[in-house]
Amino acid sequence: MKYEDYYTWQEDVPGFGREAQEKLKNASALVSRVGGLGGPLALSLAAAGVGRIILAHGGELRADDLNRQILMTHEGLGSERHDQAAETLRRFNRDLKIESVGENISEENVVGLVERADIVFSCAPLFEERLLMNRESMRQGKLFVDGAMCSMEGHVLAVDPGKSTCLGCLVKEPPAYWKRRFPVIGAVSAMVAQIAVLEGIKLLTRFSNPALDQMIHIDAQRMRMKKVRLVRDSACDHCSRIKI
Repeated sequence: MKYEDYYTWQEDVPGFGREAQEKLKNASALVSRVGGLGGPLALSLAAAGVGRIILAHGGELRADDLNRQILMTHEGLGSERHDQAAETLRRFNRDLKIESVGENISEENVVGLVERADIVFSCAPLFEERLLMNRESMRQGKLFVDGAMCSMEGHVLAVDPGKSTCLGCLVKEPPAYWKRRFPVIGAVSAMVAQIAVLEGIKLLTRFSNPALDQMIHIDAQRMRMKKVRLVRDSACDHCSRIKI
């Protein structure tokens, strides 16, 4: 079976076609992390035909991860999550290059990981990691999509460096109140992930306009979605020095 055979229905989407599919095939995406949000996000990137996916996630699988981390299995309890996620994606789409790193994003590895990608998907639960990815993506001029959720709410922010509002424009410091553990229903994190994938595909292919300078807010309790208009901070430490 040829690569092109997998994506014929996708190429029928108005404005998409073979040209956009080739852009996805030639693209590299960094996903950190591959839990409740990053797992379904990475799976949908693989389904869409993004040619190279780099996964960054440290730690072993626990029983309380399995309500949302769909790339994992019960048999993998106690094993490295990044290895399981990579193997699931390879079985799903053997034509794509899947790489995995058993580390979360840190000051020590962020430069090298972002350098290897055309687009960065931030799916980390901690603001420190999200802001680190945003800062480095802006510095290197890499497309960036931030996805986050808590309980029954979520948001997605798509960023074209130097042209639109970045996460650093909105969040200057990690909020002191935010904790690592928060309420999660897997369906909510997966829903946020799919919106983030669509915005990423738009950024990579430009077959449709991404929601730049807007935060997409999802209220799954009331089943409402809205876009909140944003204003770029001209003094942002992350993106204000980018030259177009």
